[in-house]
Amino acid sequence: MDGVAVRVVLSMLGVLFAGVLVLVVLATLVAGPGSRTSPSDPVDRDAPPPAVAPLGADTDVVAWSRDAAGDTRIPQRTLQAYATAELRQRERAPECRLSWSTLAGIGRGESRHARIGGATTGPDGRADPPIVGIALDGTDGTRRIADTDGGRLDGDPVLDCAVGPMQFLPETWARYGADGDGDGVADPQQVDDAALAAAGLLCAGGRDAGDGDDWWDGVLAYNASGSYARDVWSAADYGRRTARS
Repeated sequence: MDGVAVRVVLSMLGVLFAGVLVLVVLATLVAGPGSRTSPSDPVDRDAPPPAVAPLGADTDVVAWSRDAAGDTRIPQRTLQAYATAELRQRERAPECRLSWSTLAGIGRGESRHARIGGATTGPDGRADPPIVGIALDGTDGTRRIADTDGGRLDGDPVLDCAVGPMQFLPETWARYGADGDGDGVADPQQVDDAALAAAGLLCAGGRDAGDGDDWWDGVLAYNASGSYARDVWSAADYGRRTARS
């Protein structure tokens, strides 16, 4: 095989590898609130939620997240959104006692803190490129979910896909979608909006995220997989242990 032919073959292999990589990345985005039907295995409800001191009401979330980003390994802008959502949710439902670290646990499991597939989050808090999961067609452990939004959020007019850093289904976003950055628009691709919406879902029904049973119930309402819930617990606990007080 001459040099030109070798280069052509290598180029084709490179394209094939890139395509496989994209498929692998997208295949991880099948979670999202409500996308699974039943826990894959039970959780240990005796494990209390990671105990995190609540942020002070006057916390400068920009400065706090800048200081904590390196230790927690969470991008500053995304960590800022988790902290802001904790404070906003406390105003809306003080009895819930939801912490930023639980939101971080969800965010890590859903999109690696808005970094999956090479996405980044700019100063405006929007994921770039937009994060869209696979079409939920009933395979790979998901249930089939027909389109509910005409493809407005996920670009698919036939099936629903989970969208944004916190991987909301369009139908779930219609219920919990929030305007976390105060621009008048509830956008699942904007991390402040997505984090506050996730807080609303986790606290729904009067749940107290500071209580063990309610914490597990909230996470399992997000994704009814025991292994997912345990991963969220571990990620939330890591954030708790590594963030500077």
